[in-house]
Amino acid sequence: MGTYNAIELSIEGDVARVNFNRPEKRNCMSPELHRNMYEALDEIEAAKVKVIVITGNGPSFCAGMDLEQCFLEPFDKPELMAEINHYAFGWFTRIKKSKAVTIGKVNGYCFGGGMALAGVLDIVVAADESLWGLSEVNFGIFPGGGTTWTVCNNMNRKKGIHYSVSGETFTGKQAEEFGYATFAVPLAELDAKTEEVIGKLTNKGRIVLGKTKEVYEKVLGMDFEEAIDYEMAKFWELSRETNDDWVRTALASFKRREFKPGTQAYTLVNDV
Repeated sequence: MGTYNAIELSIEGDVARVNFNRPEKRNCMSPELHRNMYEALDEIEAAKVKVIVITGNGPSFCAGMDLEQCFLEPFDKPELMAEINHYAFGWFTRIKKSKAVTIGKVNGYCFGGGMALAGVLDIVVAADESLWGLSEVNFGIFPGGGTTWTVCNNMNRKKGIHYSVSGETFTGKQAEEFGYATFAVPLAELDAKTEEVIGKLTNKGRIVLGKTKEVYEKVLGMDFEEAIDYEMAKFWELSRETNDDWVRTALASFKRREFKPGTQAYTLVNDV
């Protein structure tokens, strides 16, 4: 496993865990962190994990981009700026398209680019006490680099515009109410809740998790009839790739009354 300075990476079984490791900077994303994440994803993808969990060391999740290292210092160095953007947008795009289910464990400050990250992850478990905000307007720009897109796709229009133009902060509990966080719990319960969520994913099939995400994202832009055709095509693709595990194993097991599909997962055979 690679050695990284700005993040900590561990891969155990079906779960990869990434901790941003710049607590003295509230885990702001530096050029080094972007490169670390880009390279770490090579290892994570090779491991074919089912779940990726991202959080931050110390009292912060991620307070956005490192304004000095990502903008001020390279501003008059276009080649350096392009390199930084290559790694930054590269790993953000890859994490959004990941076949694994991605989880953000928001333990503290979540600002700007941190909100963009939370916005592209599949599931977000936030501490009630965590503090969120779009502070870009405070220094004369709008939320860019995909951040406005994540706001539009995770909050309703009235809330999204309000917090974008005002720079006001809100809590993790409010993030859940707005739809930006999946769950919000007291900080003392954050680890336990995250592990609970992970446990409900790792007993599912690797391929079906990825296909479920893929289909969900694709049909968002389709009309109903088009979605039916696409879903059926992907359904039979999944069936083929898992050697019809849903029939040969899952439904056969159900027929023997070995599990209850409404509340339980079947014992994996092919899609492990």
